Amino acid sequence: MKALLCEAFGPPENLRLREVAMPEPGRGQIRIRVRSAGLNFPDALIIQNKYQFRPTLPFSPGGEAAGEVDALGEDVTGFALGDRVAAITMHGAFAEYVLAEANRTTRIPASMDLRTAGGFTLTYATAHHALKQRAALRPGETVLVLGAAGGVGLAAVEIAKAMGAAVIAAASSEEKLTLARAHGADETFNYEQADFRESIKQLTAGRGPNVIFDPVGDRFAEPAFRSIAWEGRYLVIGFAGGQVPSIPLNLPLLKGASIVGVFWGGFVSRTPEVHRQNMEELYAWHAQGRIKPLVSRTFPLERGSEAIRWMMDRKALGKVIVTVDERAG
Repeated sequence: MKALLCEAFGPPENLRLREVAMPEPGRGQIRIRVRSAGLNFPDALIIQNKYQFRPTLPFSPGGEAAGEVDALGEDVTGFALGDRVAAITMHGAFAEYVLAEANRTTRIPASMDLRTAGGFTLTYATAHHALKQRAALRPGETVLVLGAAGGVGLAAVEIAKAMGAAVIAAASSEEKLTLARAHGADETFNYEQADFRESIKQLTAGRGPNVIFDPVGDRFAEPAFRSIAWEGRYLVIGFAGGQVPSIPLNLPLLKGASIVGVFWGGFVSRTPEVHRQNMEELYAWHAQGRIKPLVSRTFPLERGSEAIRWMMDRKALGKVIVTVDERAG
């Protein structure tokens, strides 16, 4: 089979398309014939040896995939050959076939095409878990979403609206803010141009947001937290801005607020049945038209390195997909 390989840690331009052996599923594993693979920020980190998980070289990037079940390992139940599925793989999805754990795999409903499914799980399930289990978001509350036009940010905008919240979307350009409004944001502001805290103050009548969804970190974290409402919940999603911020601990004390970590992978490993229930809810919302994932660009497998560079250069809106087969749709 063909796979896009990272043979030495470095920039995406070093990735090479190679012929490799077909992987065989072990106990509890499924082999998937990949049709599409979603691109996510960890893909850029993992090939540079900057991610918390370090696969053994050589490996393929690609943390999520969609396709058909091709083979079943021992003790796998609930799946059949040919089932259309989506899976979290952590790495390996930029290939024609990939292995996935059965408890990290879900069947795709008829309402969703394989291209969309290839980039759906990680961003939407992360945002859903963050807002539902970690923030315990309630209807009528206000959510501030940073990086609101990226994959996980745009998912958070849609899911917060589906849960009955008011949404303020913050991003770095008017194009991105227009996209966030098209996906349900009630208010927006450009955090590269506007006064950050003053914008939030004006948009919340001085109350501040109840929940802050932050996949950006860096220099925006502290002013965002200083603007949070009393008993607010600040969701730590990731650090796409580059730097891991430090927030003075007197701030949560004075605000009666919480800094809440969102480690979605750990949540799935510890409570796979709750993850499956979350996915069922997300698939239902998709079928009802309440969430509408955006695939803004696709790249074929042989150009997967270009896809990663596109994301690293902050050109991506919504999801970027690597297609492995024309049947991805």
